[in-house]
This record gives sequence, C-alpha cells and structure tokens, in this order.
Amino acid sequence: MCGRYALYTPPARIARYFGATLAEGTEADYEPSWNVAPTDQVLGIRDRPPHPGPAEAGGGPSPGQPDGQPERLLMSFRWGLVPWWSKDAKSASRLFNARSETVATKASFREAFRRRRIIVPADGFYEWRKTKTGARQPHYFTRADGEPMAFAGLAERWRPKDAPEGAPFLRSCTIITTPGGADMEGIHDRMPVILDPATFDLWLDPADEDGEAPRALLRPPPAGTVVHHLVGPRIGNVRNNDSSLIESV
Repeated sequence: MCGRYALYTPPARIARYFGATLAEGTEADYEPSWNVAPTDQVLGIRDRPPHPGPAEAGGGPSPGQPDGQPERLLMSFRWGLVPWWSKDAKSASRLFNARSETVATKASFREAFRRRRIIVPADGFYEWRKTKTGARQPHYFTRADGEPMAFAGLAERWRPKDAPEGAPFLRSCTIITTPGGADMEGIHDRMPVILDPATFDLWLDPADEDGEAPRALLRPPPAGTVVHHLVGPRIGNVRNNDSSLIESV
C-alpha cells in the first residue's frame, strides 16, 4: 500500500518536469509536505481536451495550445477517491489506494480508470517493515536517479445530489498499487505504481478507454529504480511535518 508520501518540490518546478500548465489557484493552495496523508490536498497531472465542457475542471484551453492536442494540467485533488455516484464523501478516508489487480473492474474505480487517469507526483514515499519482534520500521523511498516520482493515479469529480446548480465539485484521487518489486524486497509486499517518463503520454491518453495499454503499465518498476533508507518513527504521526522526517537514521 501507499499511505504516506512526501511532496515538497514547488508546483512550478513540478509543472516544468511534467510539461504541464498550472491550473488557476494551484500555487496559492499548495503547501510543501514531508508527511502527506489520506484526505490531504495533493497535486495531480491530467490531460485536458482542447475544448472541455463547462463541467471540466480547469476551464478552457490556454494560449498557445495546439488545436486538437491534449494539454497536461497540474491541479489540486483531495487524496482519497470519492466516486461520482457516492451518497457522501466518507469513502475518501479508505479509497486512497486502488489495487492494480482489480482497478479496471472494481465499481469504485473502473470508470475513473477508463476516463480519468492521472499522474500523482511525489518526491518520495514511506513504507514500514515489520520486524520479528513485531516492531514497524519506516523506510523512505526515492528514485535512484533523483528525479520526481510519477505515481499512476485516478481522479473523480463529486458533489452532493442536492447541491445547488453551479456548486463546485470535489476533485479527489487515488494512487494505484502493485505487488512489490525487487526494490521492495524485505520491506513490504506492495508499492505504488511508478511510471517511467516514456509512458506518461500512454497513461494519460484520454482516448484510450479500453484500458488495455494502460493496464500493461501496472507493474513494479525494474530493479534499481528506487532506493531507500531507514527514517525515524516521527513519520507515524501526521501532526509531524518537517524536512527532518526524510533524514536517514
């Protein structure tokens, strides 16, 4: 699973790396975090059609956008998916991860998988190793090449059915996990799906609704993609949030 991660790189730098445009208000709402937890506001990258309808988040095309070409957009989401058909937003506290094995078929995720795939950027993520004594030791994982991580994610828009016309939608997201690869050996049996930059367009392509090609990306990365080190137990408390959390101990 992926229940905690870090994102402290400024949105403008993230947007440049992913070739995205910042949605209005993204920088103003952003706060760096070394302890991102479910229900927090996070960043996500999606492809935007050149002429979205009025309900599409992000508004119309930006100046210079080629006709007929999608554009990547960096925007804010609440971490924890709320399906569009939900009666309330309570599911956000538990649908923060989607399993790669069932994401294309499970009712909570299947429509988002077909139509609303996103990239969730991160500087690193945490996972806990259980020792023989029952203790849990947190480890911090980053890309071995120092580049930002790109988690495979899904997004949804939701608002109460009795909301007045024109009321804003809640934008929410989830992170897809897969069986742990070689880089997770001895730590945990699952990990987030980490996309290679060469696959970003394929993952985000809104025209690929059958999902066959995107499903092929839901696998552990090659050995050596990520590295990790032991960190202190303070990461276990969501109230702790500073750069010392990622320091090796």
